[in-house]
Amino acid sequence: MEMVKDLPRLFDFTETPRNGTYSNGMTDQDVISVDQFDRAKLSYIFHRSREMIEMVERQGSCDLLKGRVLACLFYEPSTRTSASFIAAMERLGGSVIPITQGVQFSSVSKGESLPDTIRTLEQYADVIVLRHPEAGAAQVAADAASVPVINAGDGTGEHPTQGLLDLFTIRQELGAIDKLKISMVGDLRYGRTVHSLTRLLMQYDVSYRFVSPEILRLPMALMNELIDKKMKVRETHDVADVIENADVLYITRVQKERFSDPTQYEEVKDCYKITPGIMQRAKQRMALMHPLPRVGEIDPAVDSDPRAAYFRQVKNGMYVRMALLAAVLGKA
Repeated sequence: MEMVKDLPRLFDFTETPRNGTYSNGMTDQDVISVDQFDRAKLSYIFHRSREMIEMVERQGSCDLLKGRVLACLFYEPSTRTSASFIAAMERLGGSVIPITQGVQFSSVSKGESLPDTIRTLEQYADVIVLRHPEAGAAQVAADAASVPVINAGDGTGEHPTQGLLDLFTIRQELGAIDKLKISMVGDLRYGRTVHSLTRLLMQYDVSYRFVSPEILRLPMALMNELIDKKMKVRETHDVADVIENADVLYITRVQKERFSDPTQYEEVKDCYKITPGIMQRAKQRMALMHPLPRVGEIDPAVDSDPRAAYFRQVKNGMYVRMALLAAVLGKA
């Protein structure tokens, strides 16, 4: 290529190197499943998350990820996950390619495959966050990518970053995780947030209480994992059986979009509702959580109860995702 003589350089590359110096075991790694996180990694991410809280409260934003680009690719609707990843990247000084509301207007509508879309986006981005309706899609994307892929929910499979923020919220609300009684209520069959949190909690000394209609019970494969690990587990159909002893009451929406038979959905959609009356029977020190959105599972009158942690849970999502982004990009 012919060079232009005596043209001054636009950029000075003698400053701080682009790559970080942290040996966190997560740099350049995909985040596909909660199974990637042992207690040491969880403690590490939670420590960094608390640092992110302090930074945001003190100064709002920083330049930790200045010059880095995140591609947000969402094939399913999202409010909290997409917005929190975008906010996380921007508060750390990075930039975002947001394909969160219009996948139908991208080349996907022309029949482009997921691997080809991923290979395209990695030409522009340093990390890709993917939500997809098919279980296993995040691993397909990771196999195609040369940059880290973070699973933001793959069908009925997993939602690892939601599991991490849920676990972080439990610790923030109650101070510890071991010895707690965790009650999960609602759609345990299709609820990927339940699946991820259940797997993470296997690393702790907790008791599980699963509350659901018969057709929405926890998948047998996951139940067998709990049994094989000798975890303490009980199942019931009635919230009244668990409310008085629950340290954490984790409520989930019955997901209409997961039902092939609308009649089945209508039969179970209103099976549980947490009201101020039910909360009167709960412990004074406990956490009521929900991954949101809610469509009637928690009466809005409960929102003012100091034990209602679900909007604090939402905010924690940004901090945990800030820590994850910094970690996989070698800056934390």
